[in-house]
Amino acid sequence: MEKGRVIEQNGERRHSCPGESYTISDSVCRGRQRVNYPKCNVCLEKVEPKSFSHSPTESKLSMGIFKSYDIRGKYPAEIDELTARKIGTAIAQFFKEKNPKSKNIVVGRDMRTSSKSLANALIEGLCEAGLDVTNIGVVSTEMTYFAVGYYQYDGSVMVTASHNPAEYNGFKICREQAIPISFETGIDRIAKLTKQYYPPRIEQLGKVVVRDVFNDYKKHVLKFAGNLRHLRVVIDAGNGMAGKIIPIVCEELPIEIIPLYFELDGSFPNHDPNPLKAENIIDLQNKVRETKAQIGAAFDGDADRCVFVDEMGRSIGCDIITALIAKQFLEREKGATILYDIRSSWVVPEEIKAAGGIPHRERVGHAYMRATLRKERAAFGGELSGHYYFRDNYYSDSGMIAFLMVLNILSNKRVPFSNIVSPLKRYYSTGEINFEVEDKDAKIEGITKEFSNGKIDYLDGVTVEYKDWWFNVRKSNTEPLLRLNVEGKTQEIMERGKKLLINIIQGKTH
Repeated sequence: MEKGRVIEQNGERRHSCPGESYTISDSVCRGRQRVNYPKCNVCLEKVEPKSFSHSPTESKLSMGIFKSYDIRGKYPAEIDELTARKIGTAIAQFFKEKNPKSKNIVVGRDMRTSSKSLANALIEGLCEAGLDVTNIGVVSTEMTYFAVGYYQYDGSVMVTASHNPAEYNGFKICREQAIPISFETGIDRIAKLTKQYYPPRIEQLGKVVVRDVFNDYKKHVLKFAGNLRHLRVVIDAGNGMAGKIIPIVCEELPIEIIPLYFELDGSFPNHDPNPLKAENIIDLQNKVRETKAQIGAAFDGDADRCVFVDEMGRSIGCDIITALIAKQFLEREKGATILYDIRSSWVVPEEIKAAGGIPHRERVGHAYMRATLRKERAAFGGELSGHYYFRDNYYSDSGMIAFLMVLNILSNKRVPFSNIVSPLKRYYSTGEINFEVEDKDAKIEGITKEFSNGKIDYLDGVTVEYKDWWFNVRKSNTEPLLRLNVEGKTQEIMERGKKLLINIIQGKTH
């Protein structure tokens, strides 16, 4: 067996274990030595012992990184390269438990400063457990879903922290057919496997191949584009993945793109990559008004979510966008089922019914929405968070397809976008309001008792409905927060309900 070797790649010290063609980073090499990786015994190029210190952050696993829909935490305090390699091995073990024939996993990563090294370490873990990896490089999250569905791989992992600030990173995981893995369907098991980590005994290590999926992905999403006319569009990529994806997908379309923050920069120098926060779309709103654009769009960090503003720079609720896209599907598929989440306006089921569709209400979260979309064979679904789901996109969400379909609507109507959305703004809502609450379950129970005279359901938290207003209170699946949404038939009714609920949540009334 040949000895290992050390090489330089882009100024980074890389290692290659004896008999292995792919390279690993210093941190992964140290990790292998720490667990007595078999090939370390014959390697003549070990990392010097002084750089192999066993730090507390390397030895302690934070179980809090294993979330409802993904794995996510601060880098490197909660997720570092050693943790990523262990998670890679755990993911491979989980896949083989579910399907012993699992062989090929897709791995993509976003542009965050820690994503490259975490992806490399993750790939090491996957390969060490015997899975082959197709590395599709720097992509949007939805491109990993596409790759799994289109090329029929056994699953995927995307290295990203989505809309979180720069210090975060993590992993989004899918099974075959782009079926998402939630805490209940696999992340819990992956957490346990990571915690009890032991070096896998594999005769044949997995191999890594690199694949460019952009051309096939582009052809796929452009099927949703329709007959677009010339439009002036401001797009805020937020220094995230949309800055790479938009120019490729839209290069031949008859739209004039006015770009904001298209430079890939995982430090997010202009604003956080979360377009749901009002302060993060101010530049977009100003640029739309300044350039007299017909519409504006902002994507989150991994470009799987998209939000819109009209030609006057006014923000449009994602539930309104859901209603608009739903009507477009129902024009050609009467009787189709359309999904919407429990926070969405009354206007969504009303518009679905009026267009001849079947509205289906679902709890919040992409794992739940995608599972129900598949179960019901629904044509489309949308969430208030800006996730839009498409049956003909492997039952997965796509910010890019939603963007193209909204351009379809604007192209076909030939009126200002504000004219299209104004008839749908017939109710008054708070949007999502967040509260830090110590005992969230007790608070929800207290609210339920307070409003026991309303129509109550527990699909996600508690929803209470009256004839002229409704509200939902639920626990966040990703953060230590209680979330409130209120809607009323008039501004006054909504404000009254909002004030009452805020007082109860904050303990200002009984």
